[in-house]
Amino acid sequence: MSWLRSYALLLRWNALRLRFLLPLFAIVSAGLSVGIIVGFAYLLPDVDATSAAFLATGGPTIGLITVGLVMAPNMVAQSKLQGSFEFDQTLPVPPLASVAAGVTVWILGALPGLVLSLVVAAFRFDLRLDPSPLVIPAALLVALTATTLGYGLAHALPPAAVGLVTQLVVFVTLMFSPVNFPVDRLPGWLQAVHVVLPFQYMAQSVRESLVGGISGTPYLVMGAWCLAGLVVTYRLIVRRP
Repeated sequence: MSWLRSYALLLRWNALRLRFLLPLFAIVSAGLSVGIIVGFAYLLPDVDATSAAFLATGGPTIGLITVGLVMAPNMVAQSKLQGSFEFDQTLPVPPLASVAAGVTVWILGALPGLVLSLVVAAFRFDLRLDPSPLVIPAALLVALTATTLGYGLAHALPPAAVGLVTQLVVFVTLMFSPVNFPVDRLPGWLQAVHVVLPFQYMAQSVRESLVGGISGTPYLVMGAWCLAGLVVTYRLIVRRP
């Protein structure tokens, strides 16, 4: 069976298997993104243009990260506990086709939240967005990077540990990552950590594609993390006990 045919069949299979859960995940992702935009604004008595840009683009970024690094790996962990993961492993399809199909489903589930949160942000802050042609590639690369890393975590950790680690990821992203605020507000040592981590680059790529200013560094860093997630996931999937 060809790779593309395997991918198409697995995409349909994943969509059917998650047809009841995906709408719920999309609602949760959209609610989180909108909640960050609206809720964090209450912490700032006067939201200037810079803060508005960070909140407007940080909310949907965190929504994409949450879908990829929390919801997707937890579903993989759940499939391991239920035995459906082992069934998928027996299918005569290329391993990366299975990963690609799963990643595609989660990315599609995250996109409605992205659009809704941007609409809410534009009205909430009276913010004029100026989307560039890179807005779609940026959002897709953020979602792809987060999901491939999430798959890597799900395959590297025991199912019981996946939930704890992904909750830690959400906490760190919300409170200690320069997604909703400029990186210079962090202490120097934490700024140095985020030079390596992908979170600030995820936010930067989305922000620049929506409010102006394009740089290549975010795409290079995210591409490296995305490739690392794919390599780790592939090696763990094909590894035999």
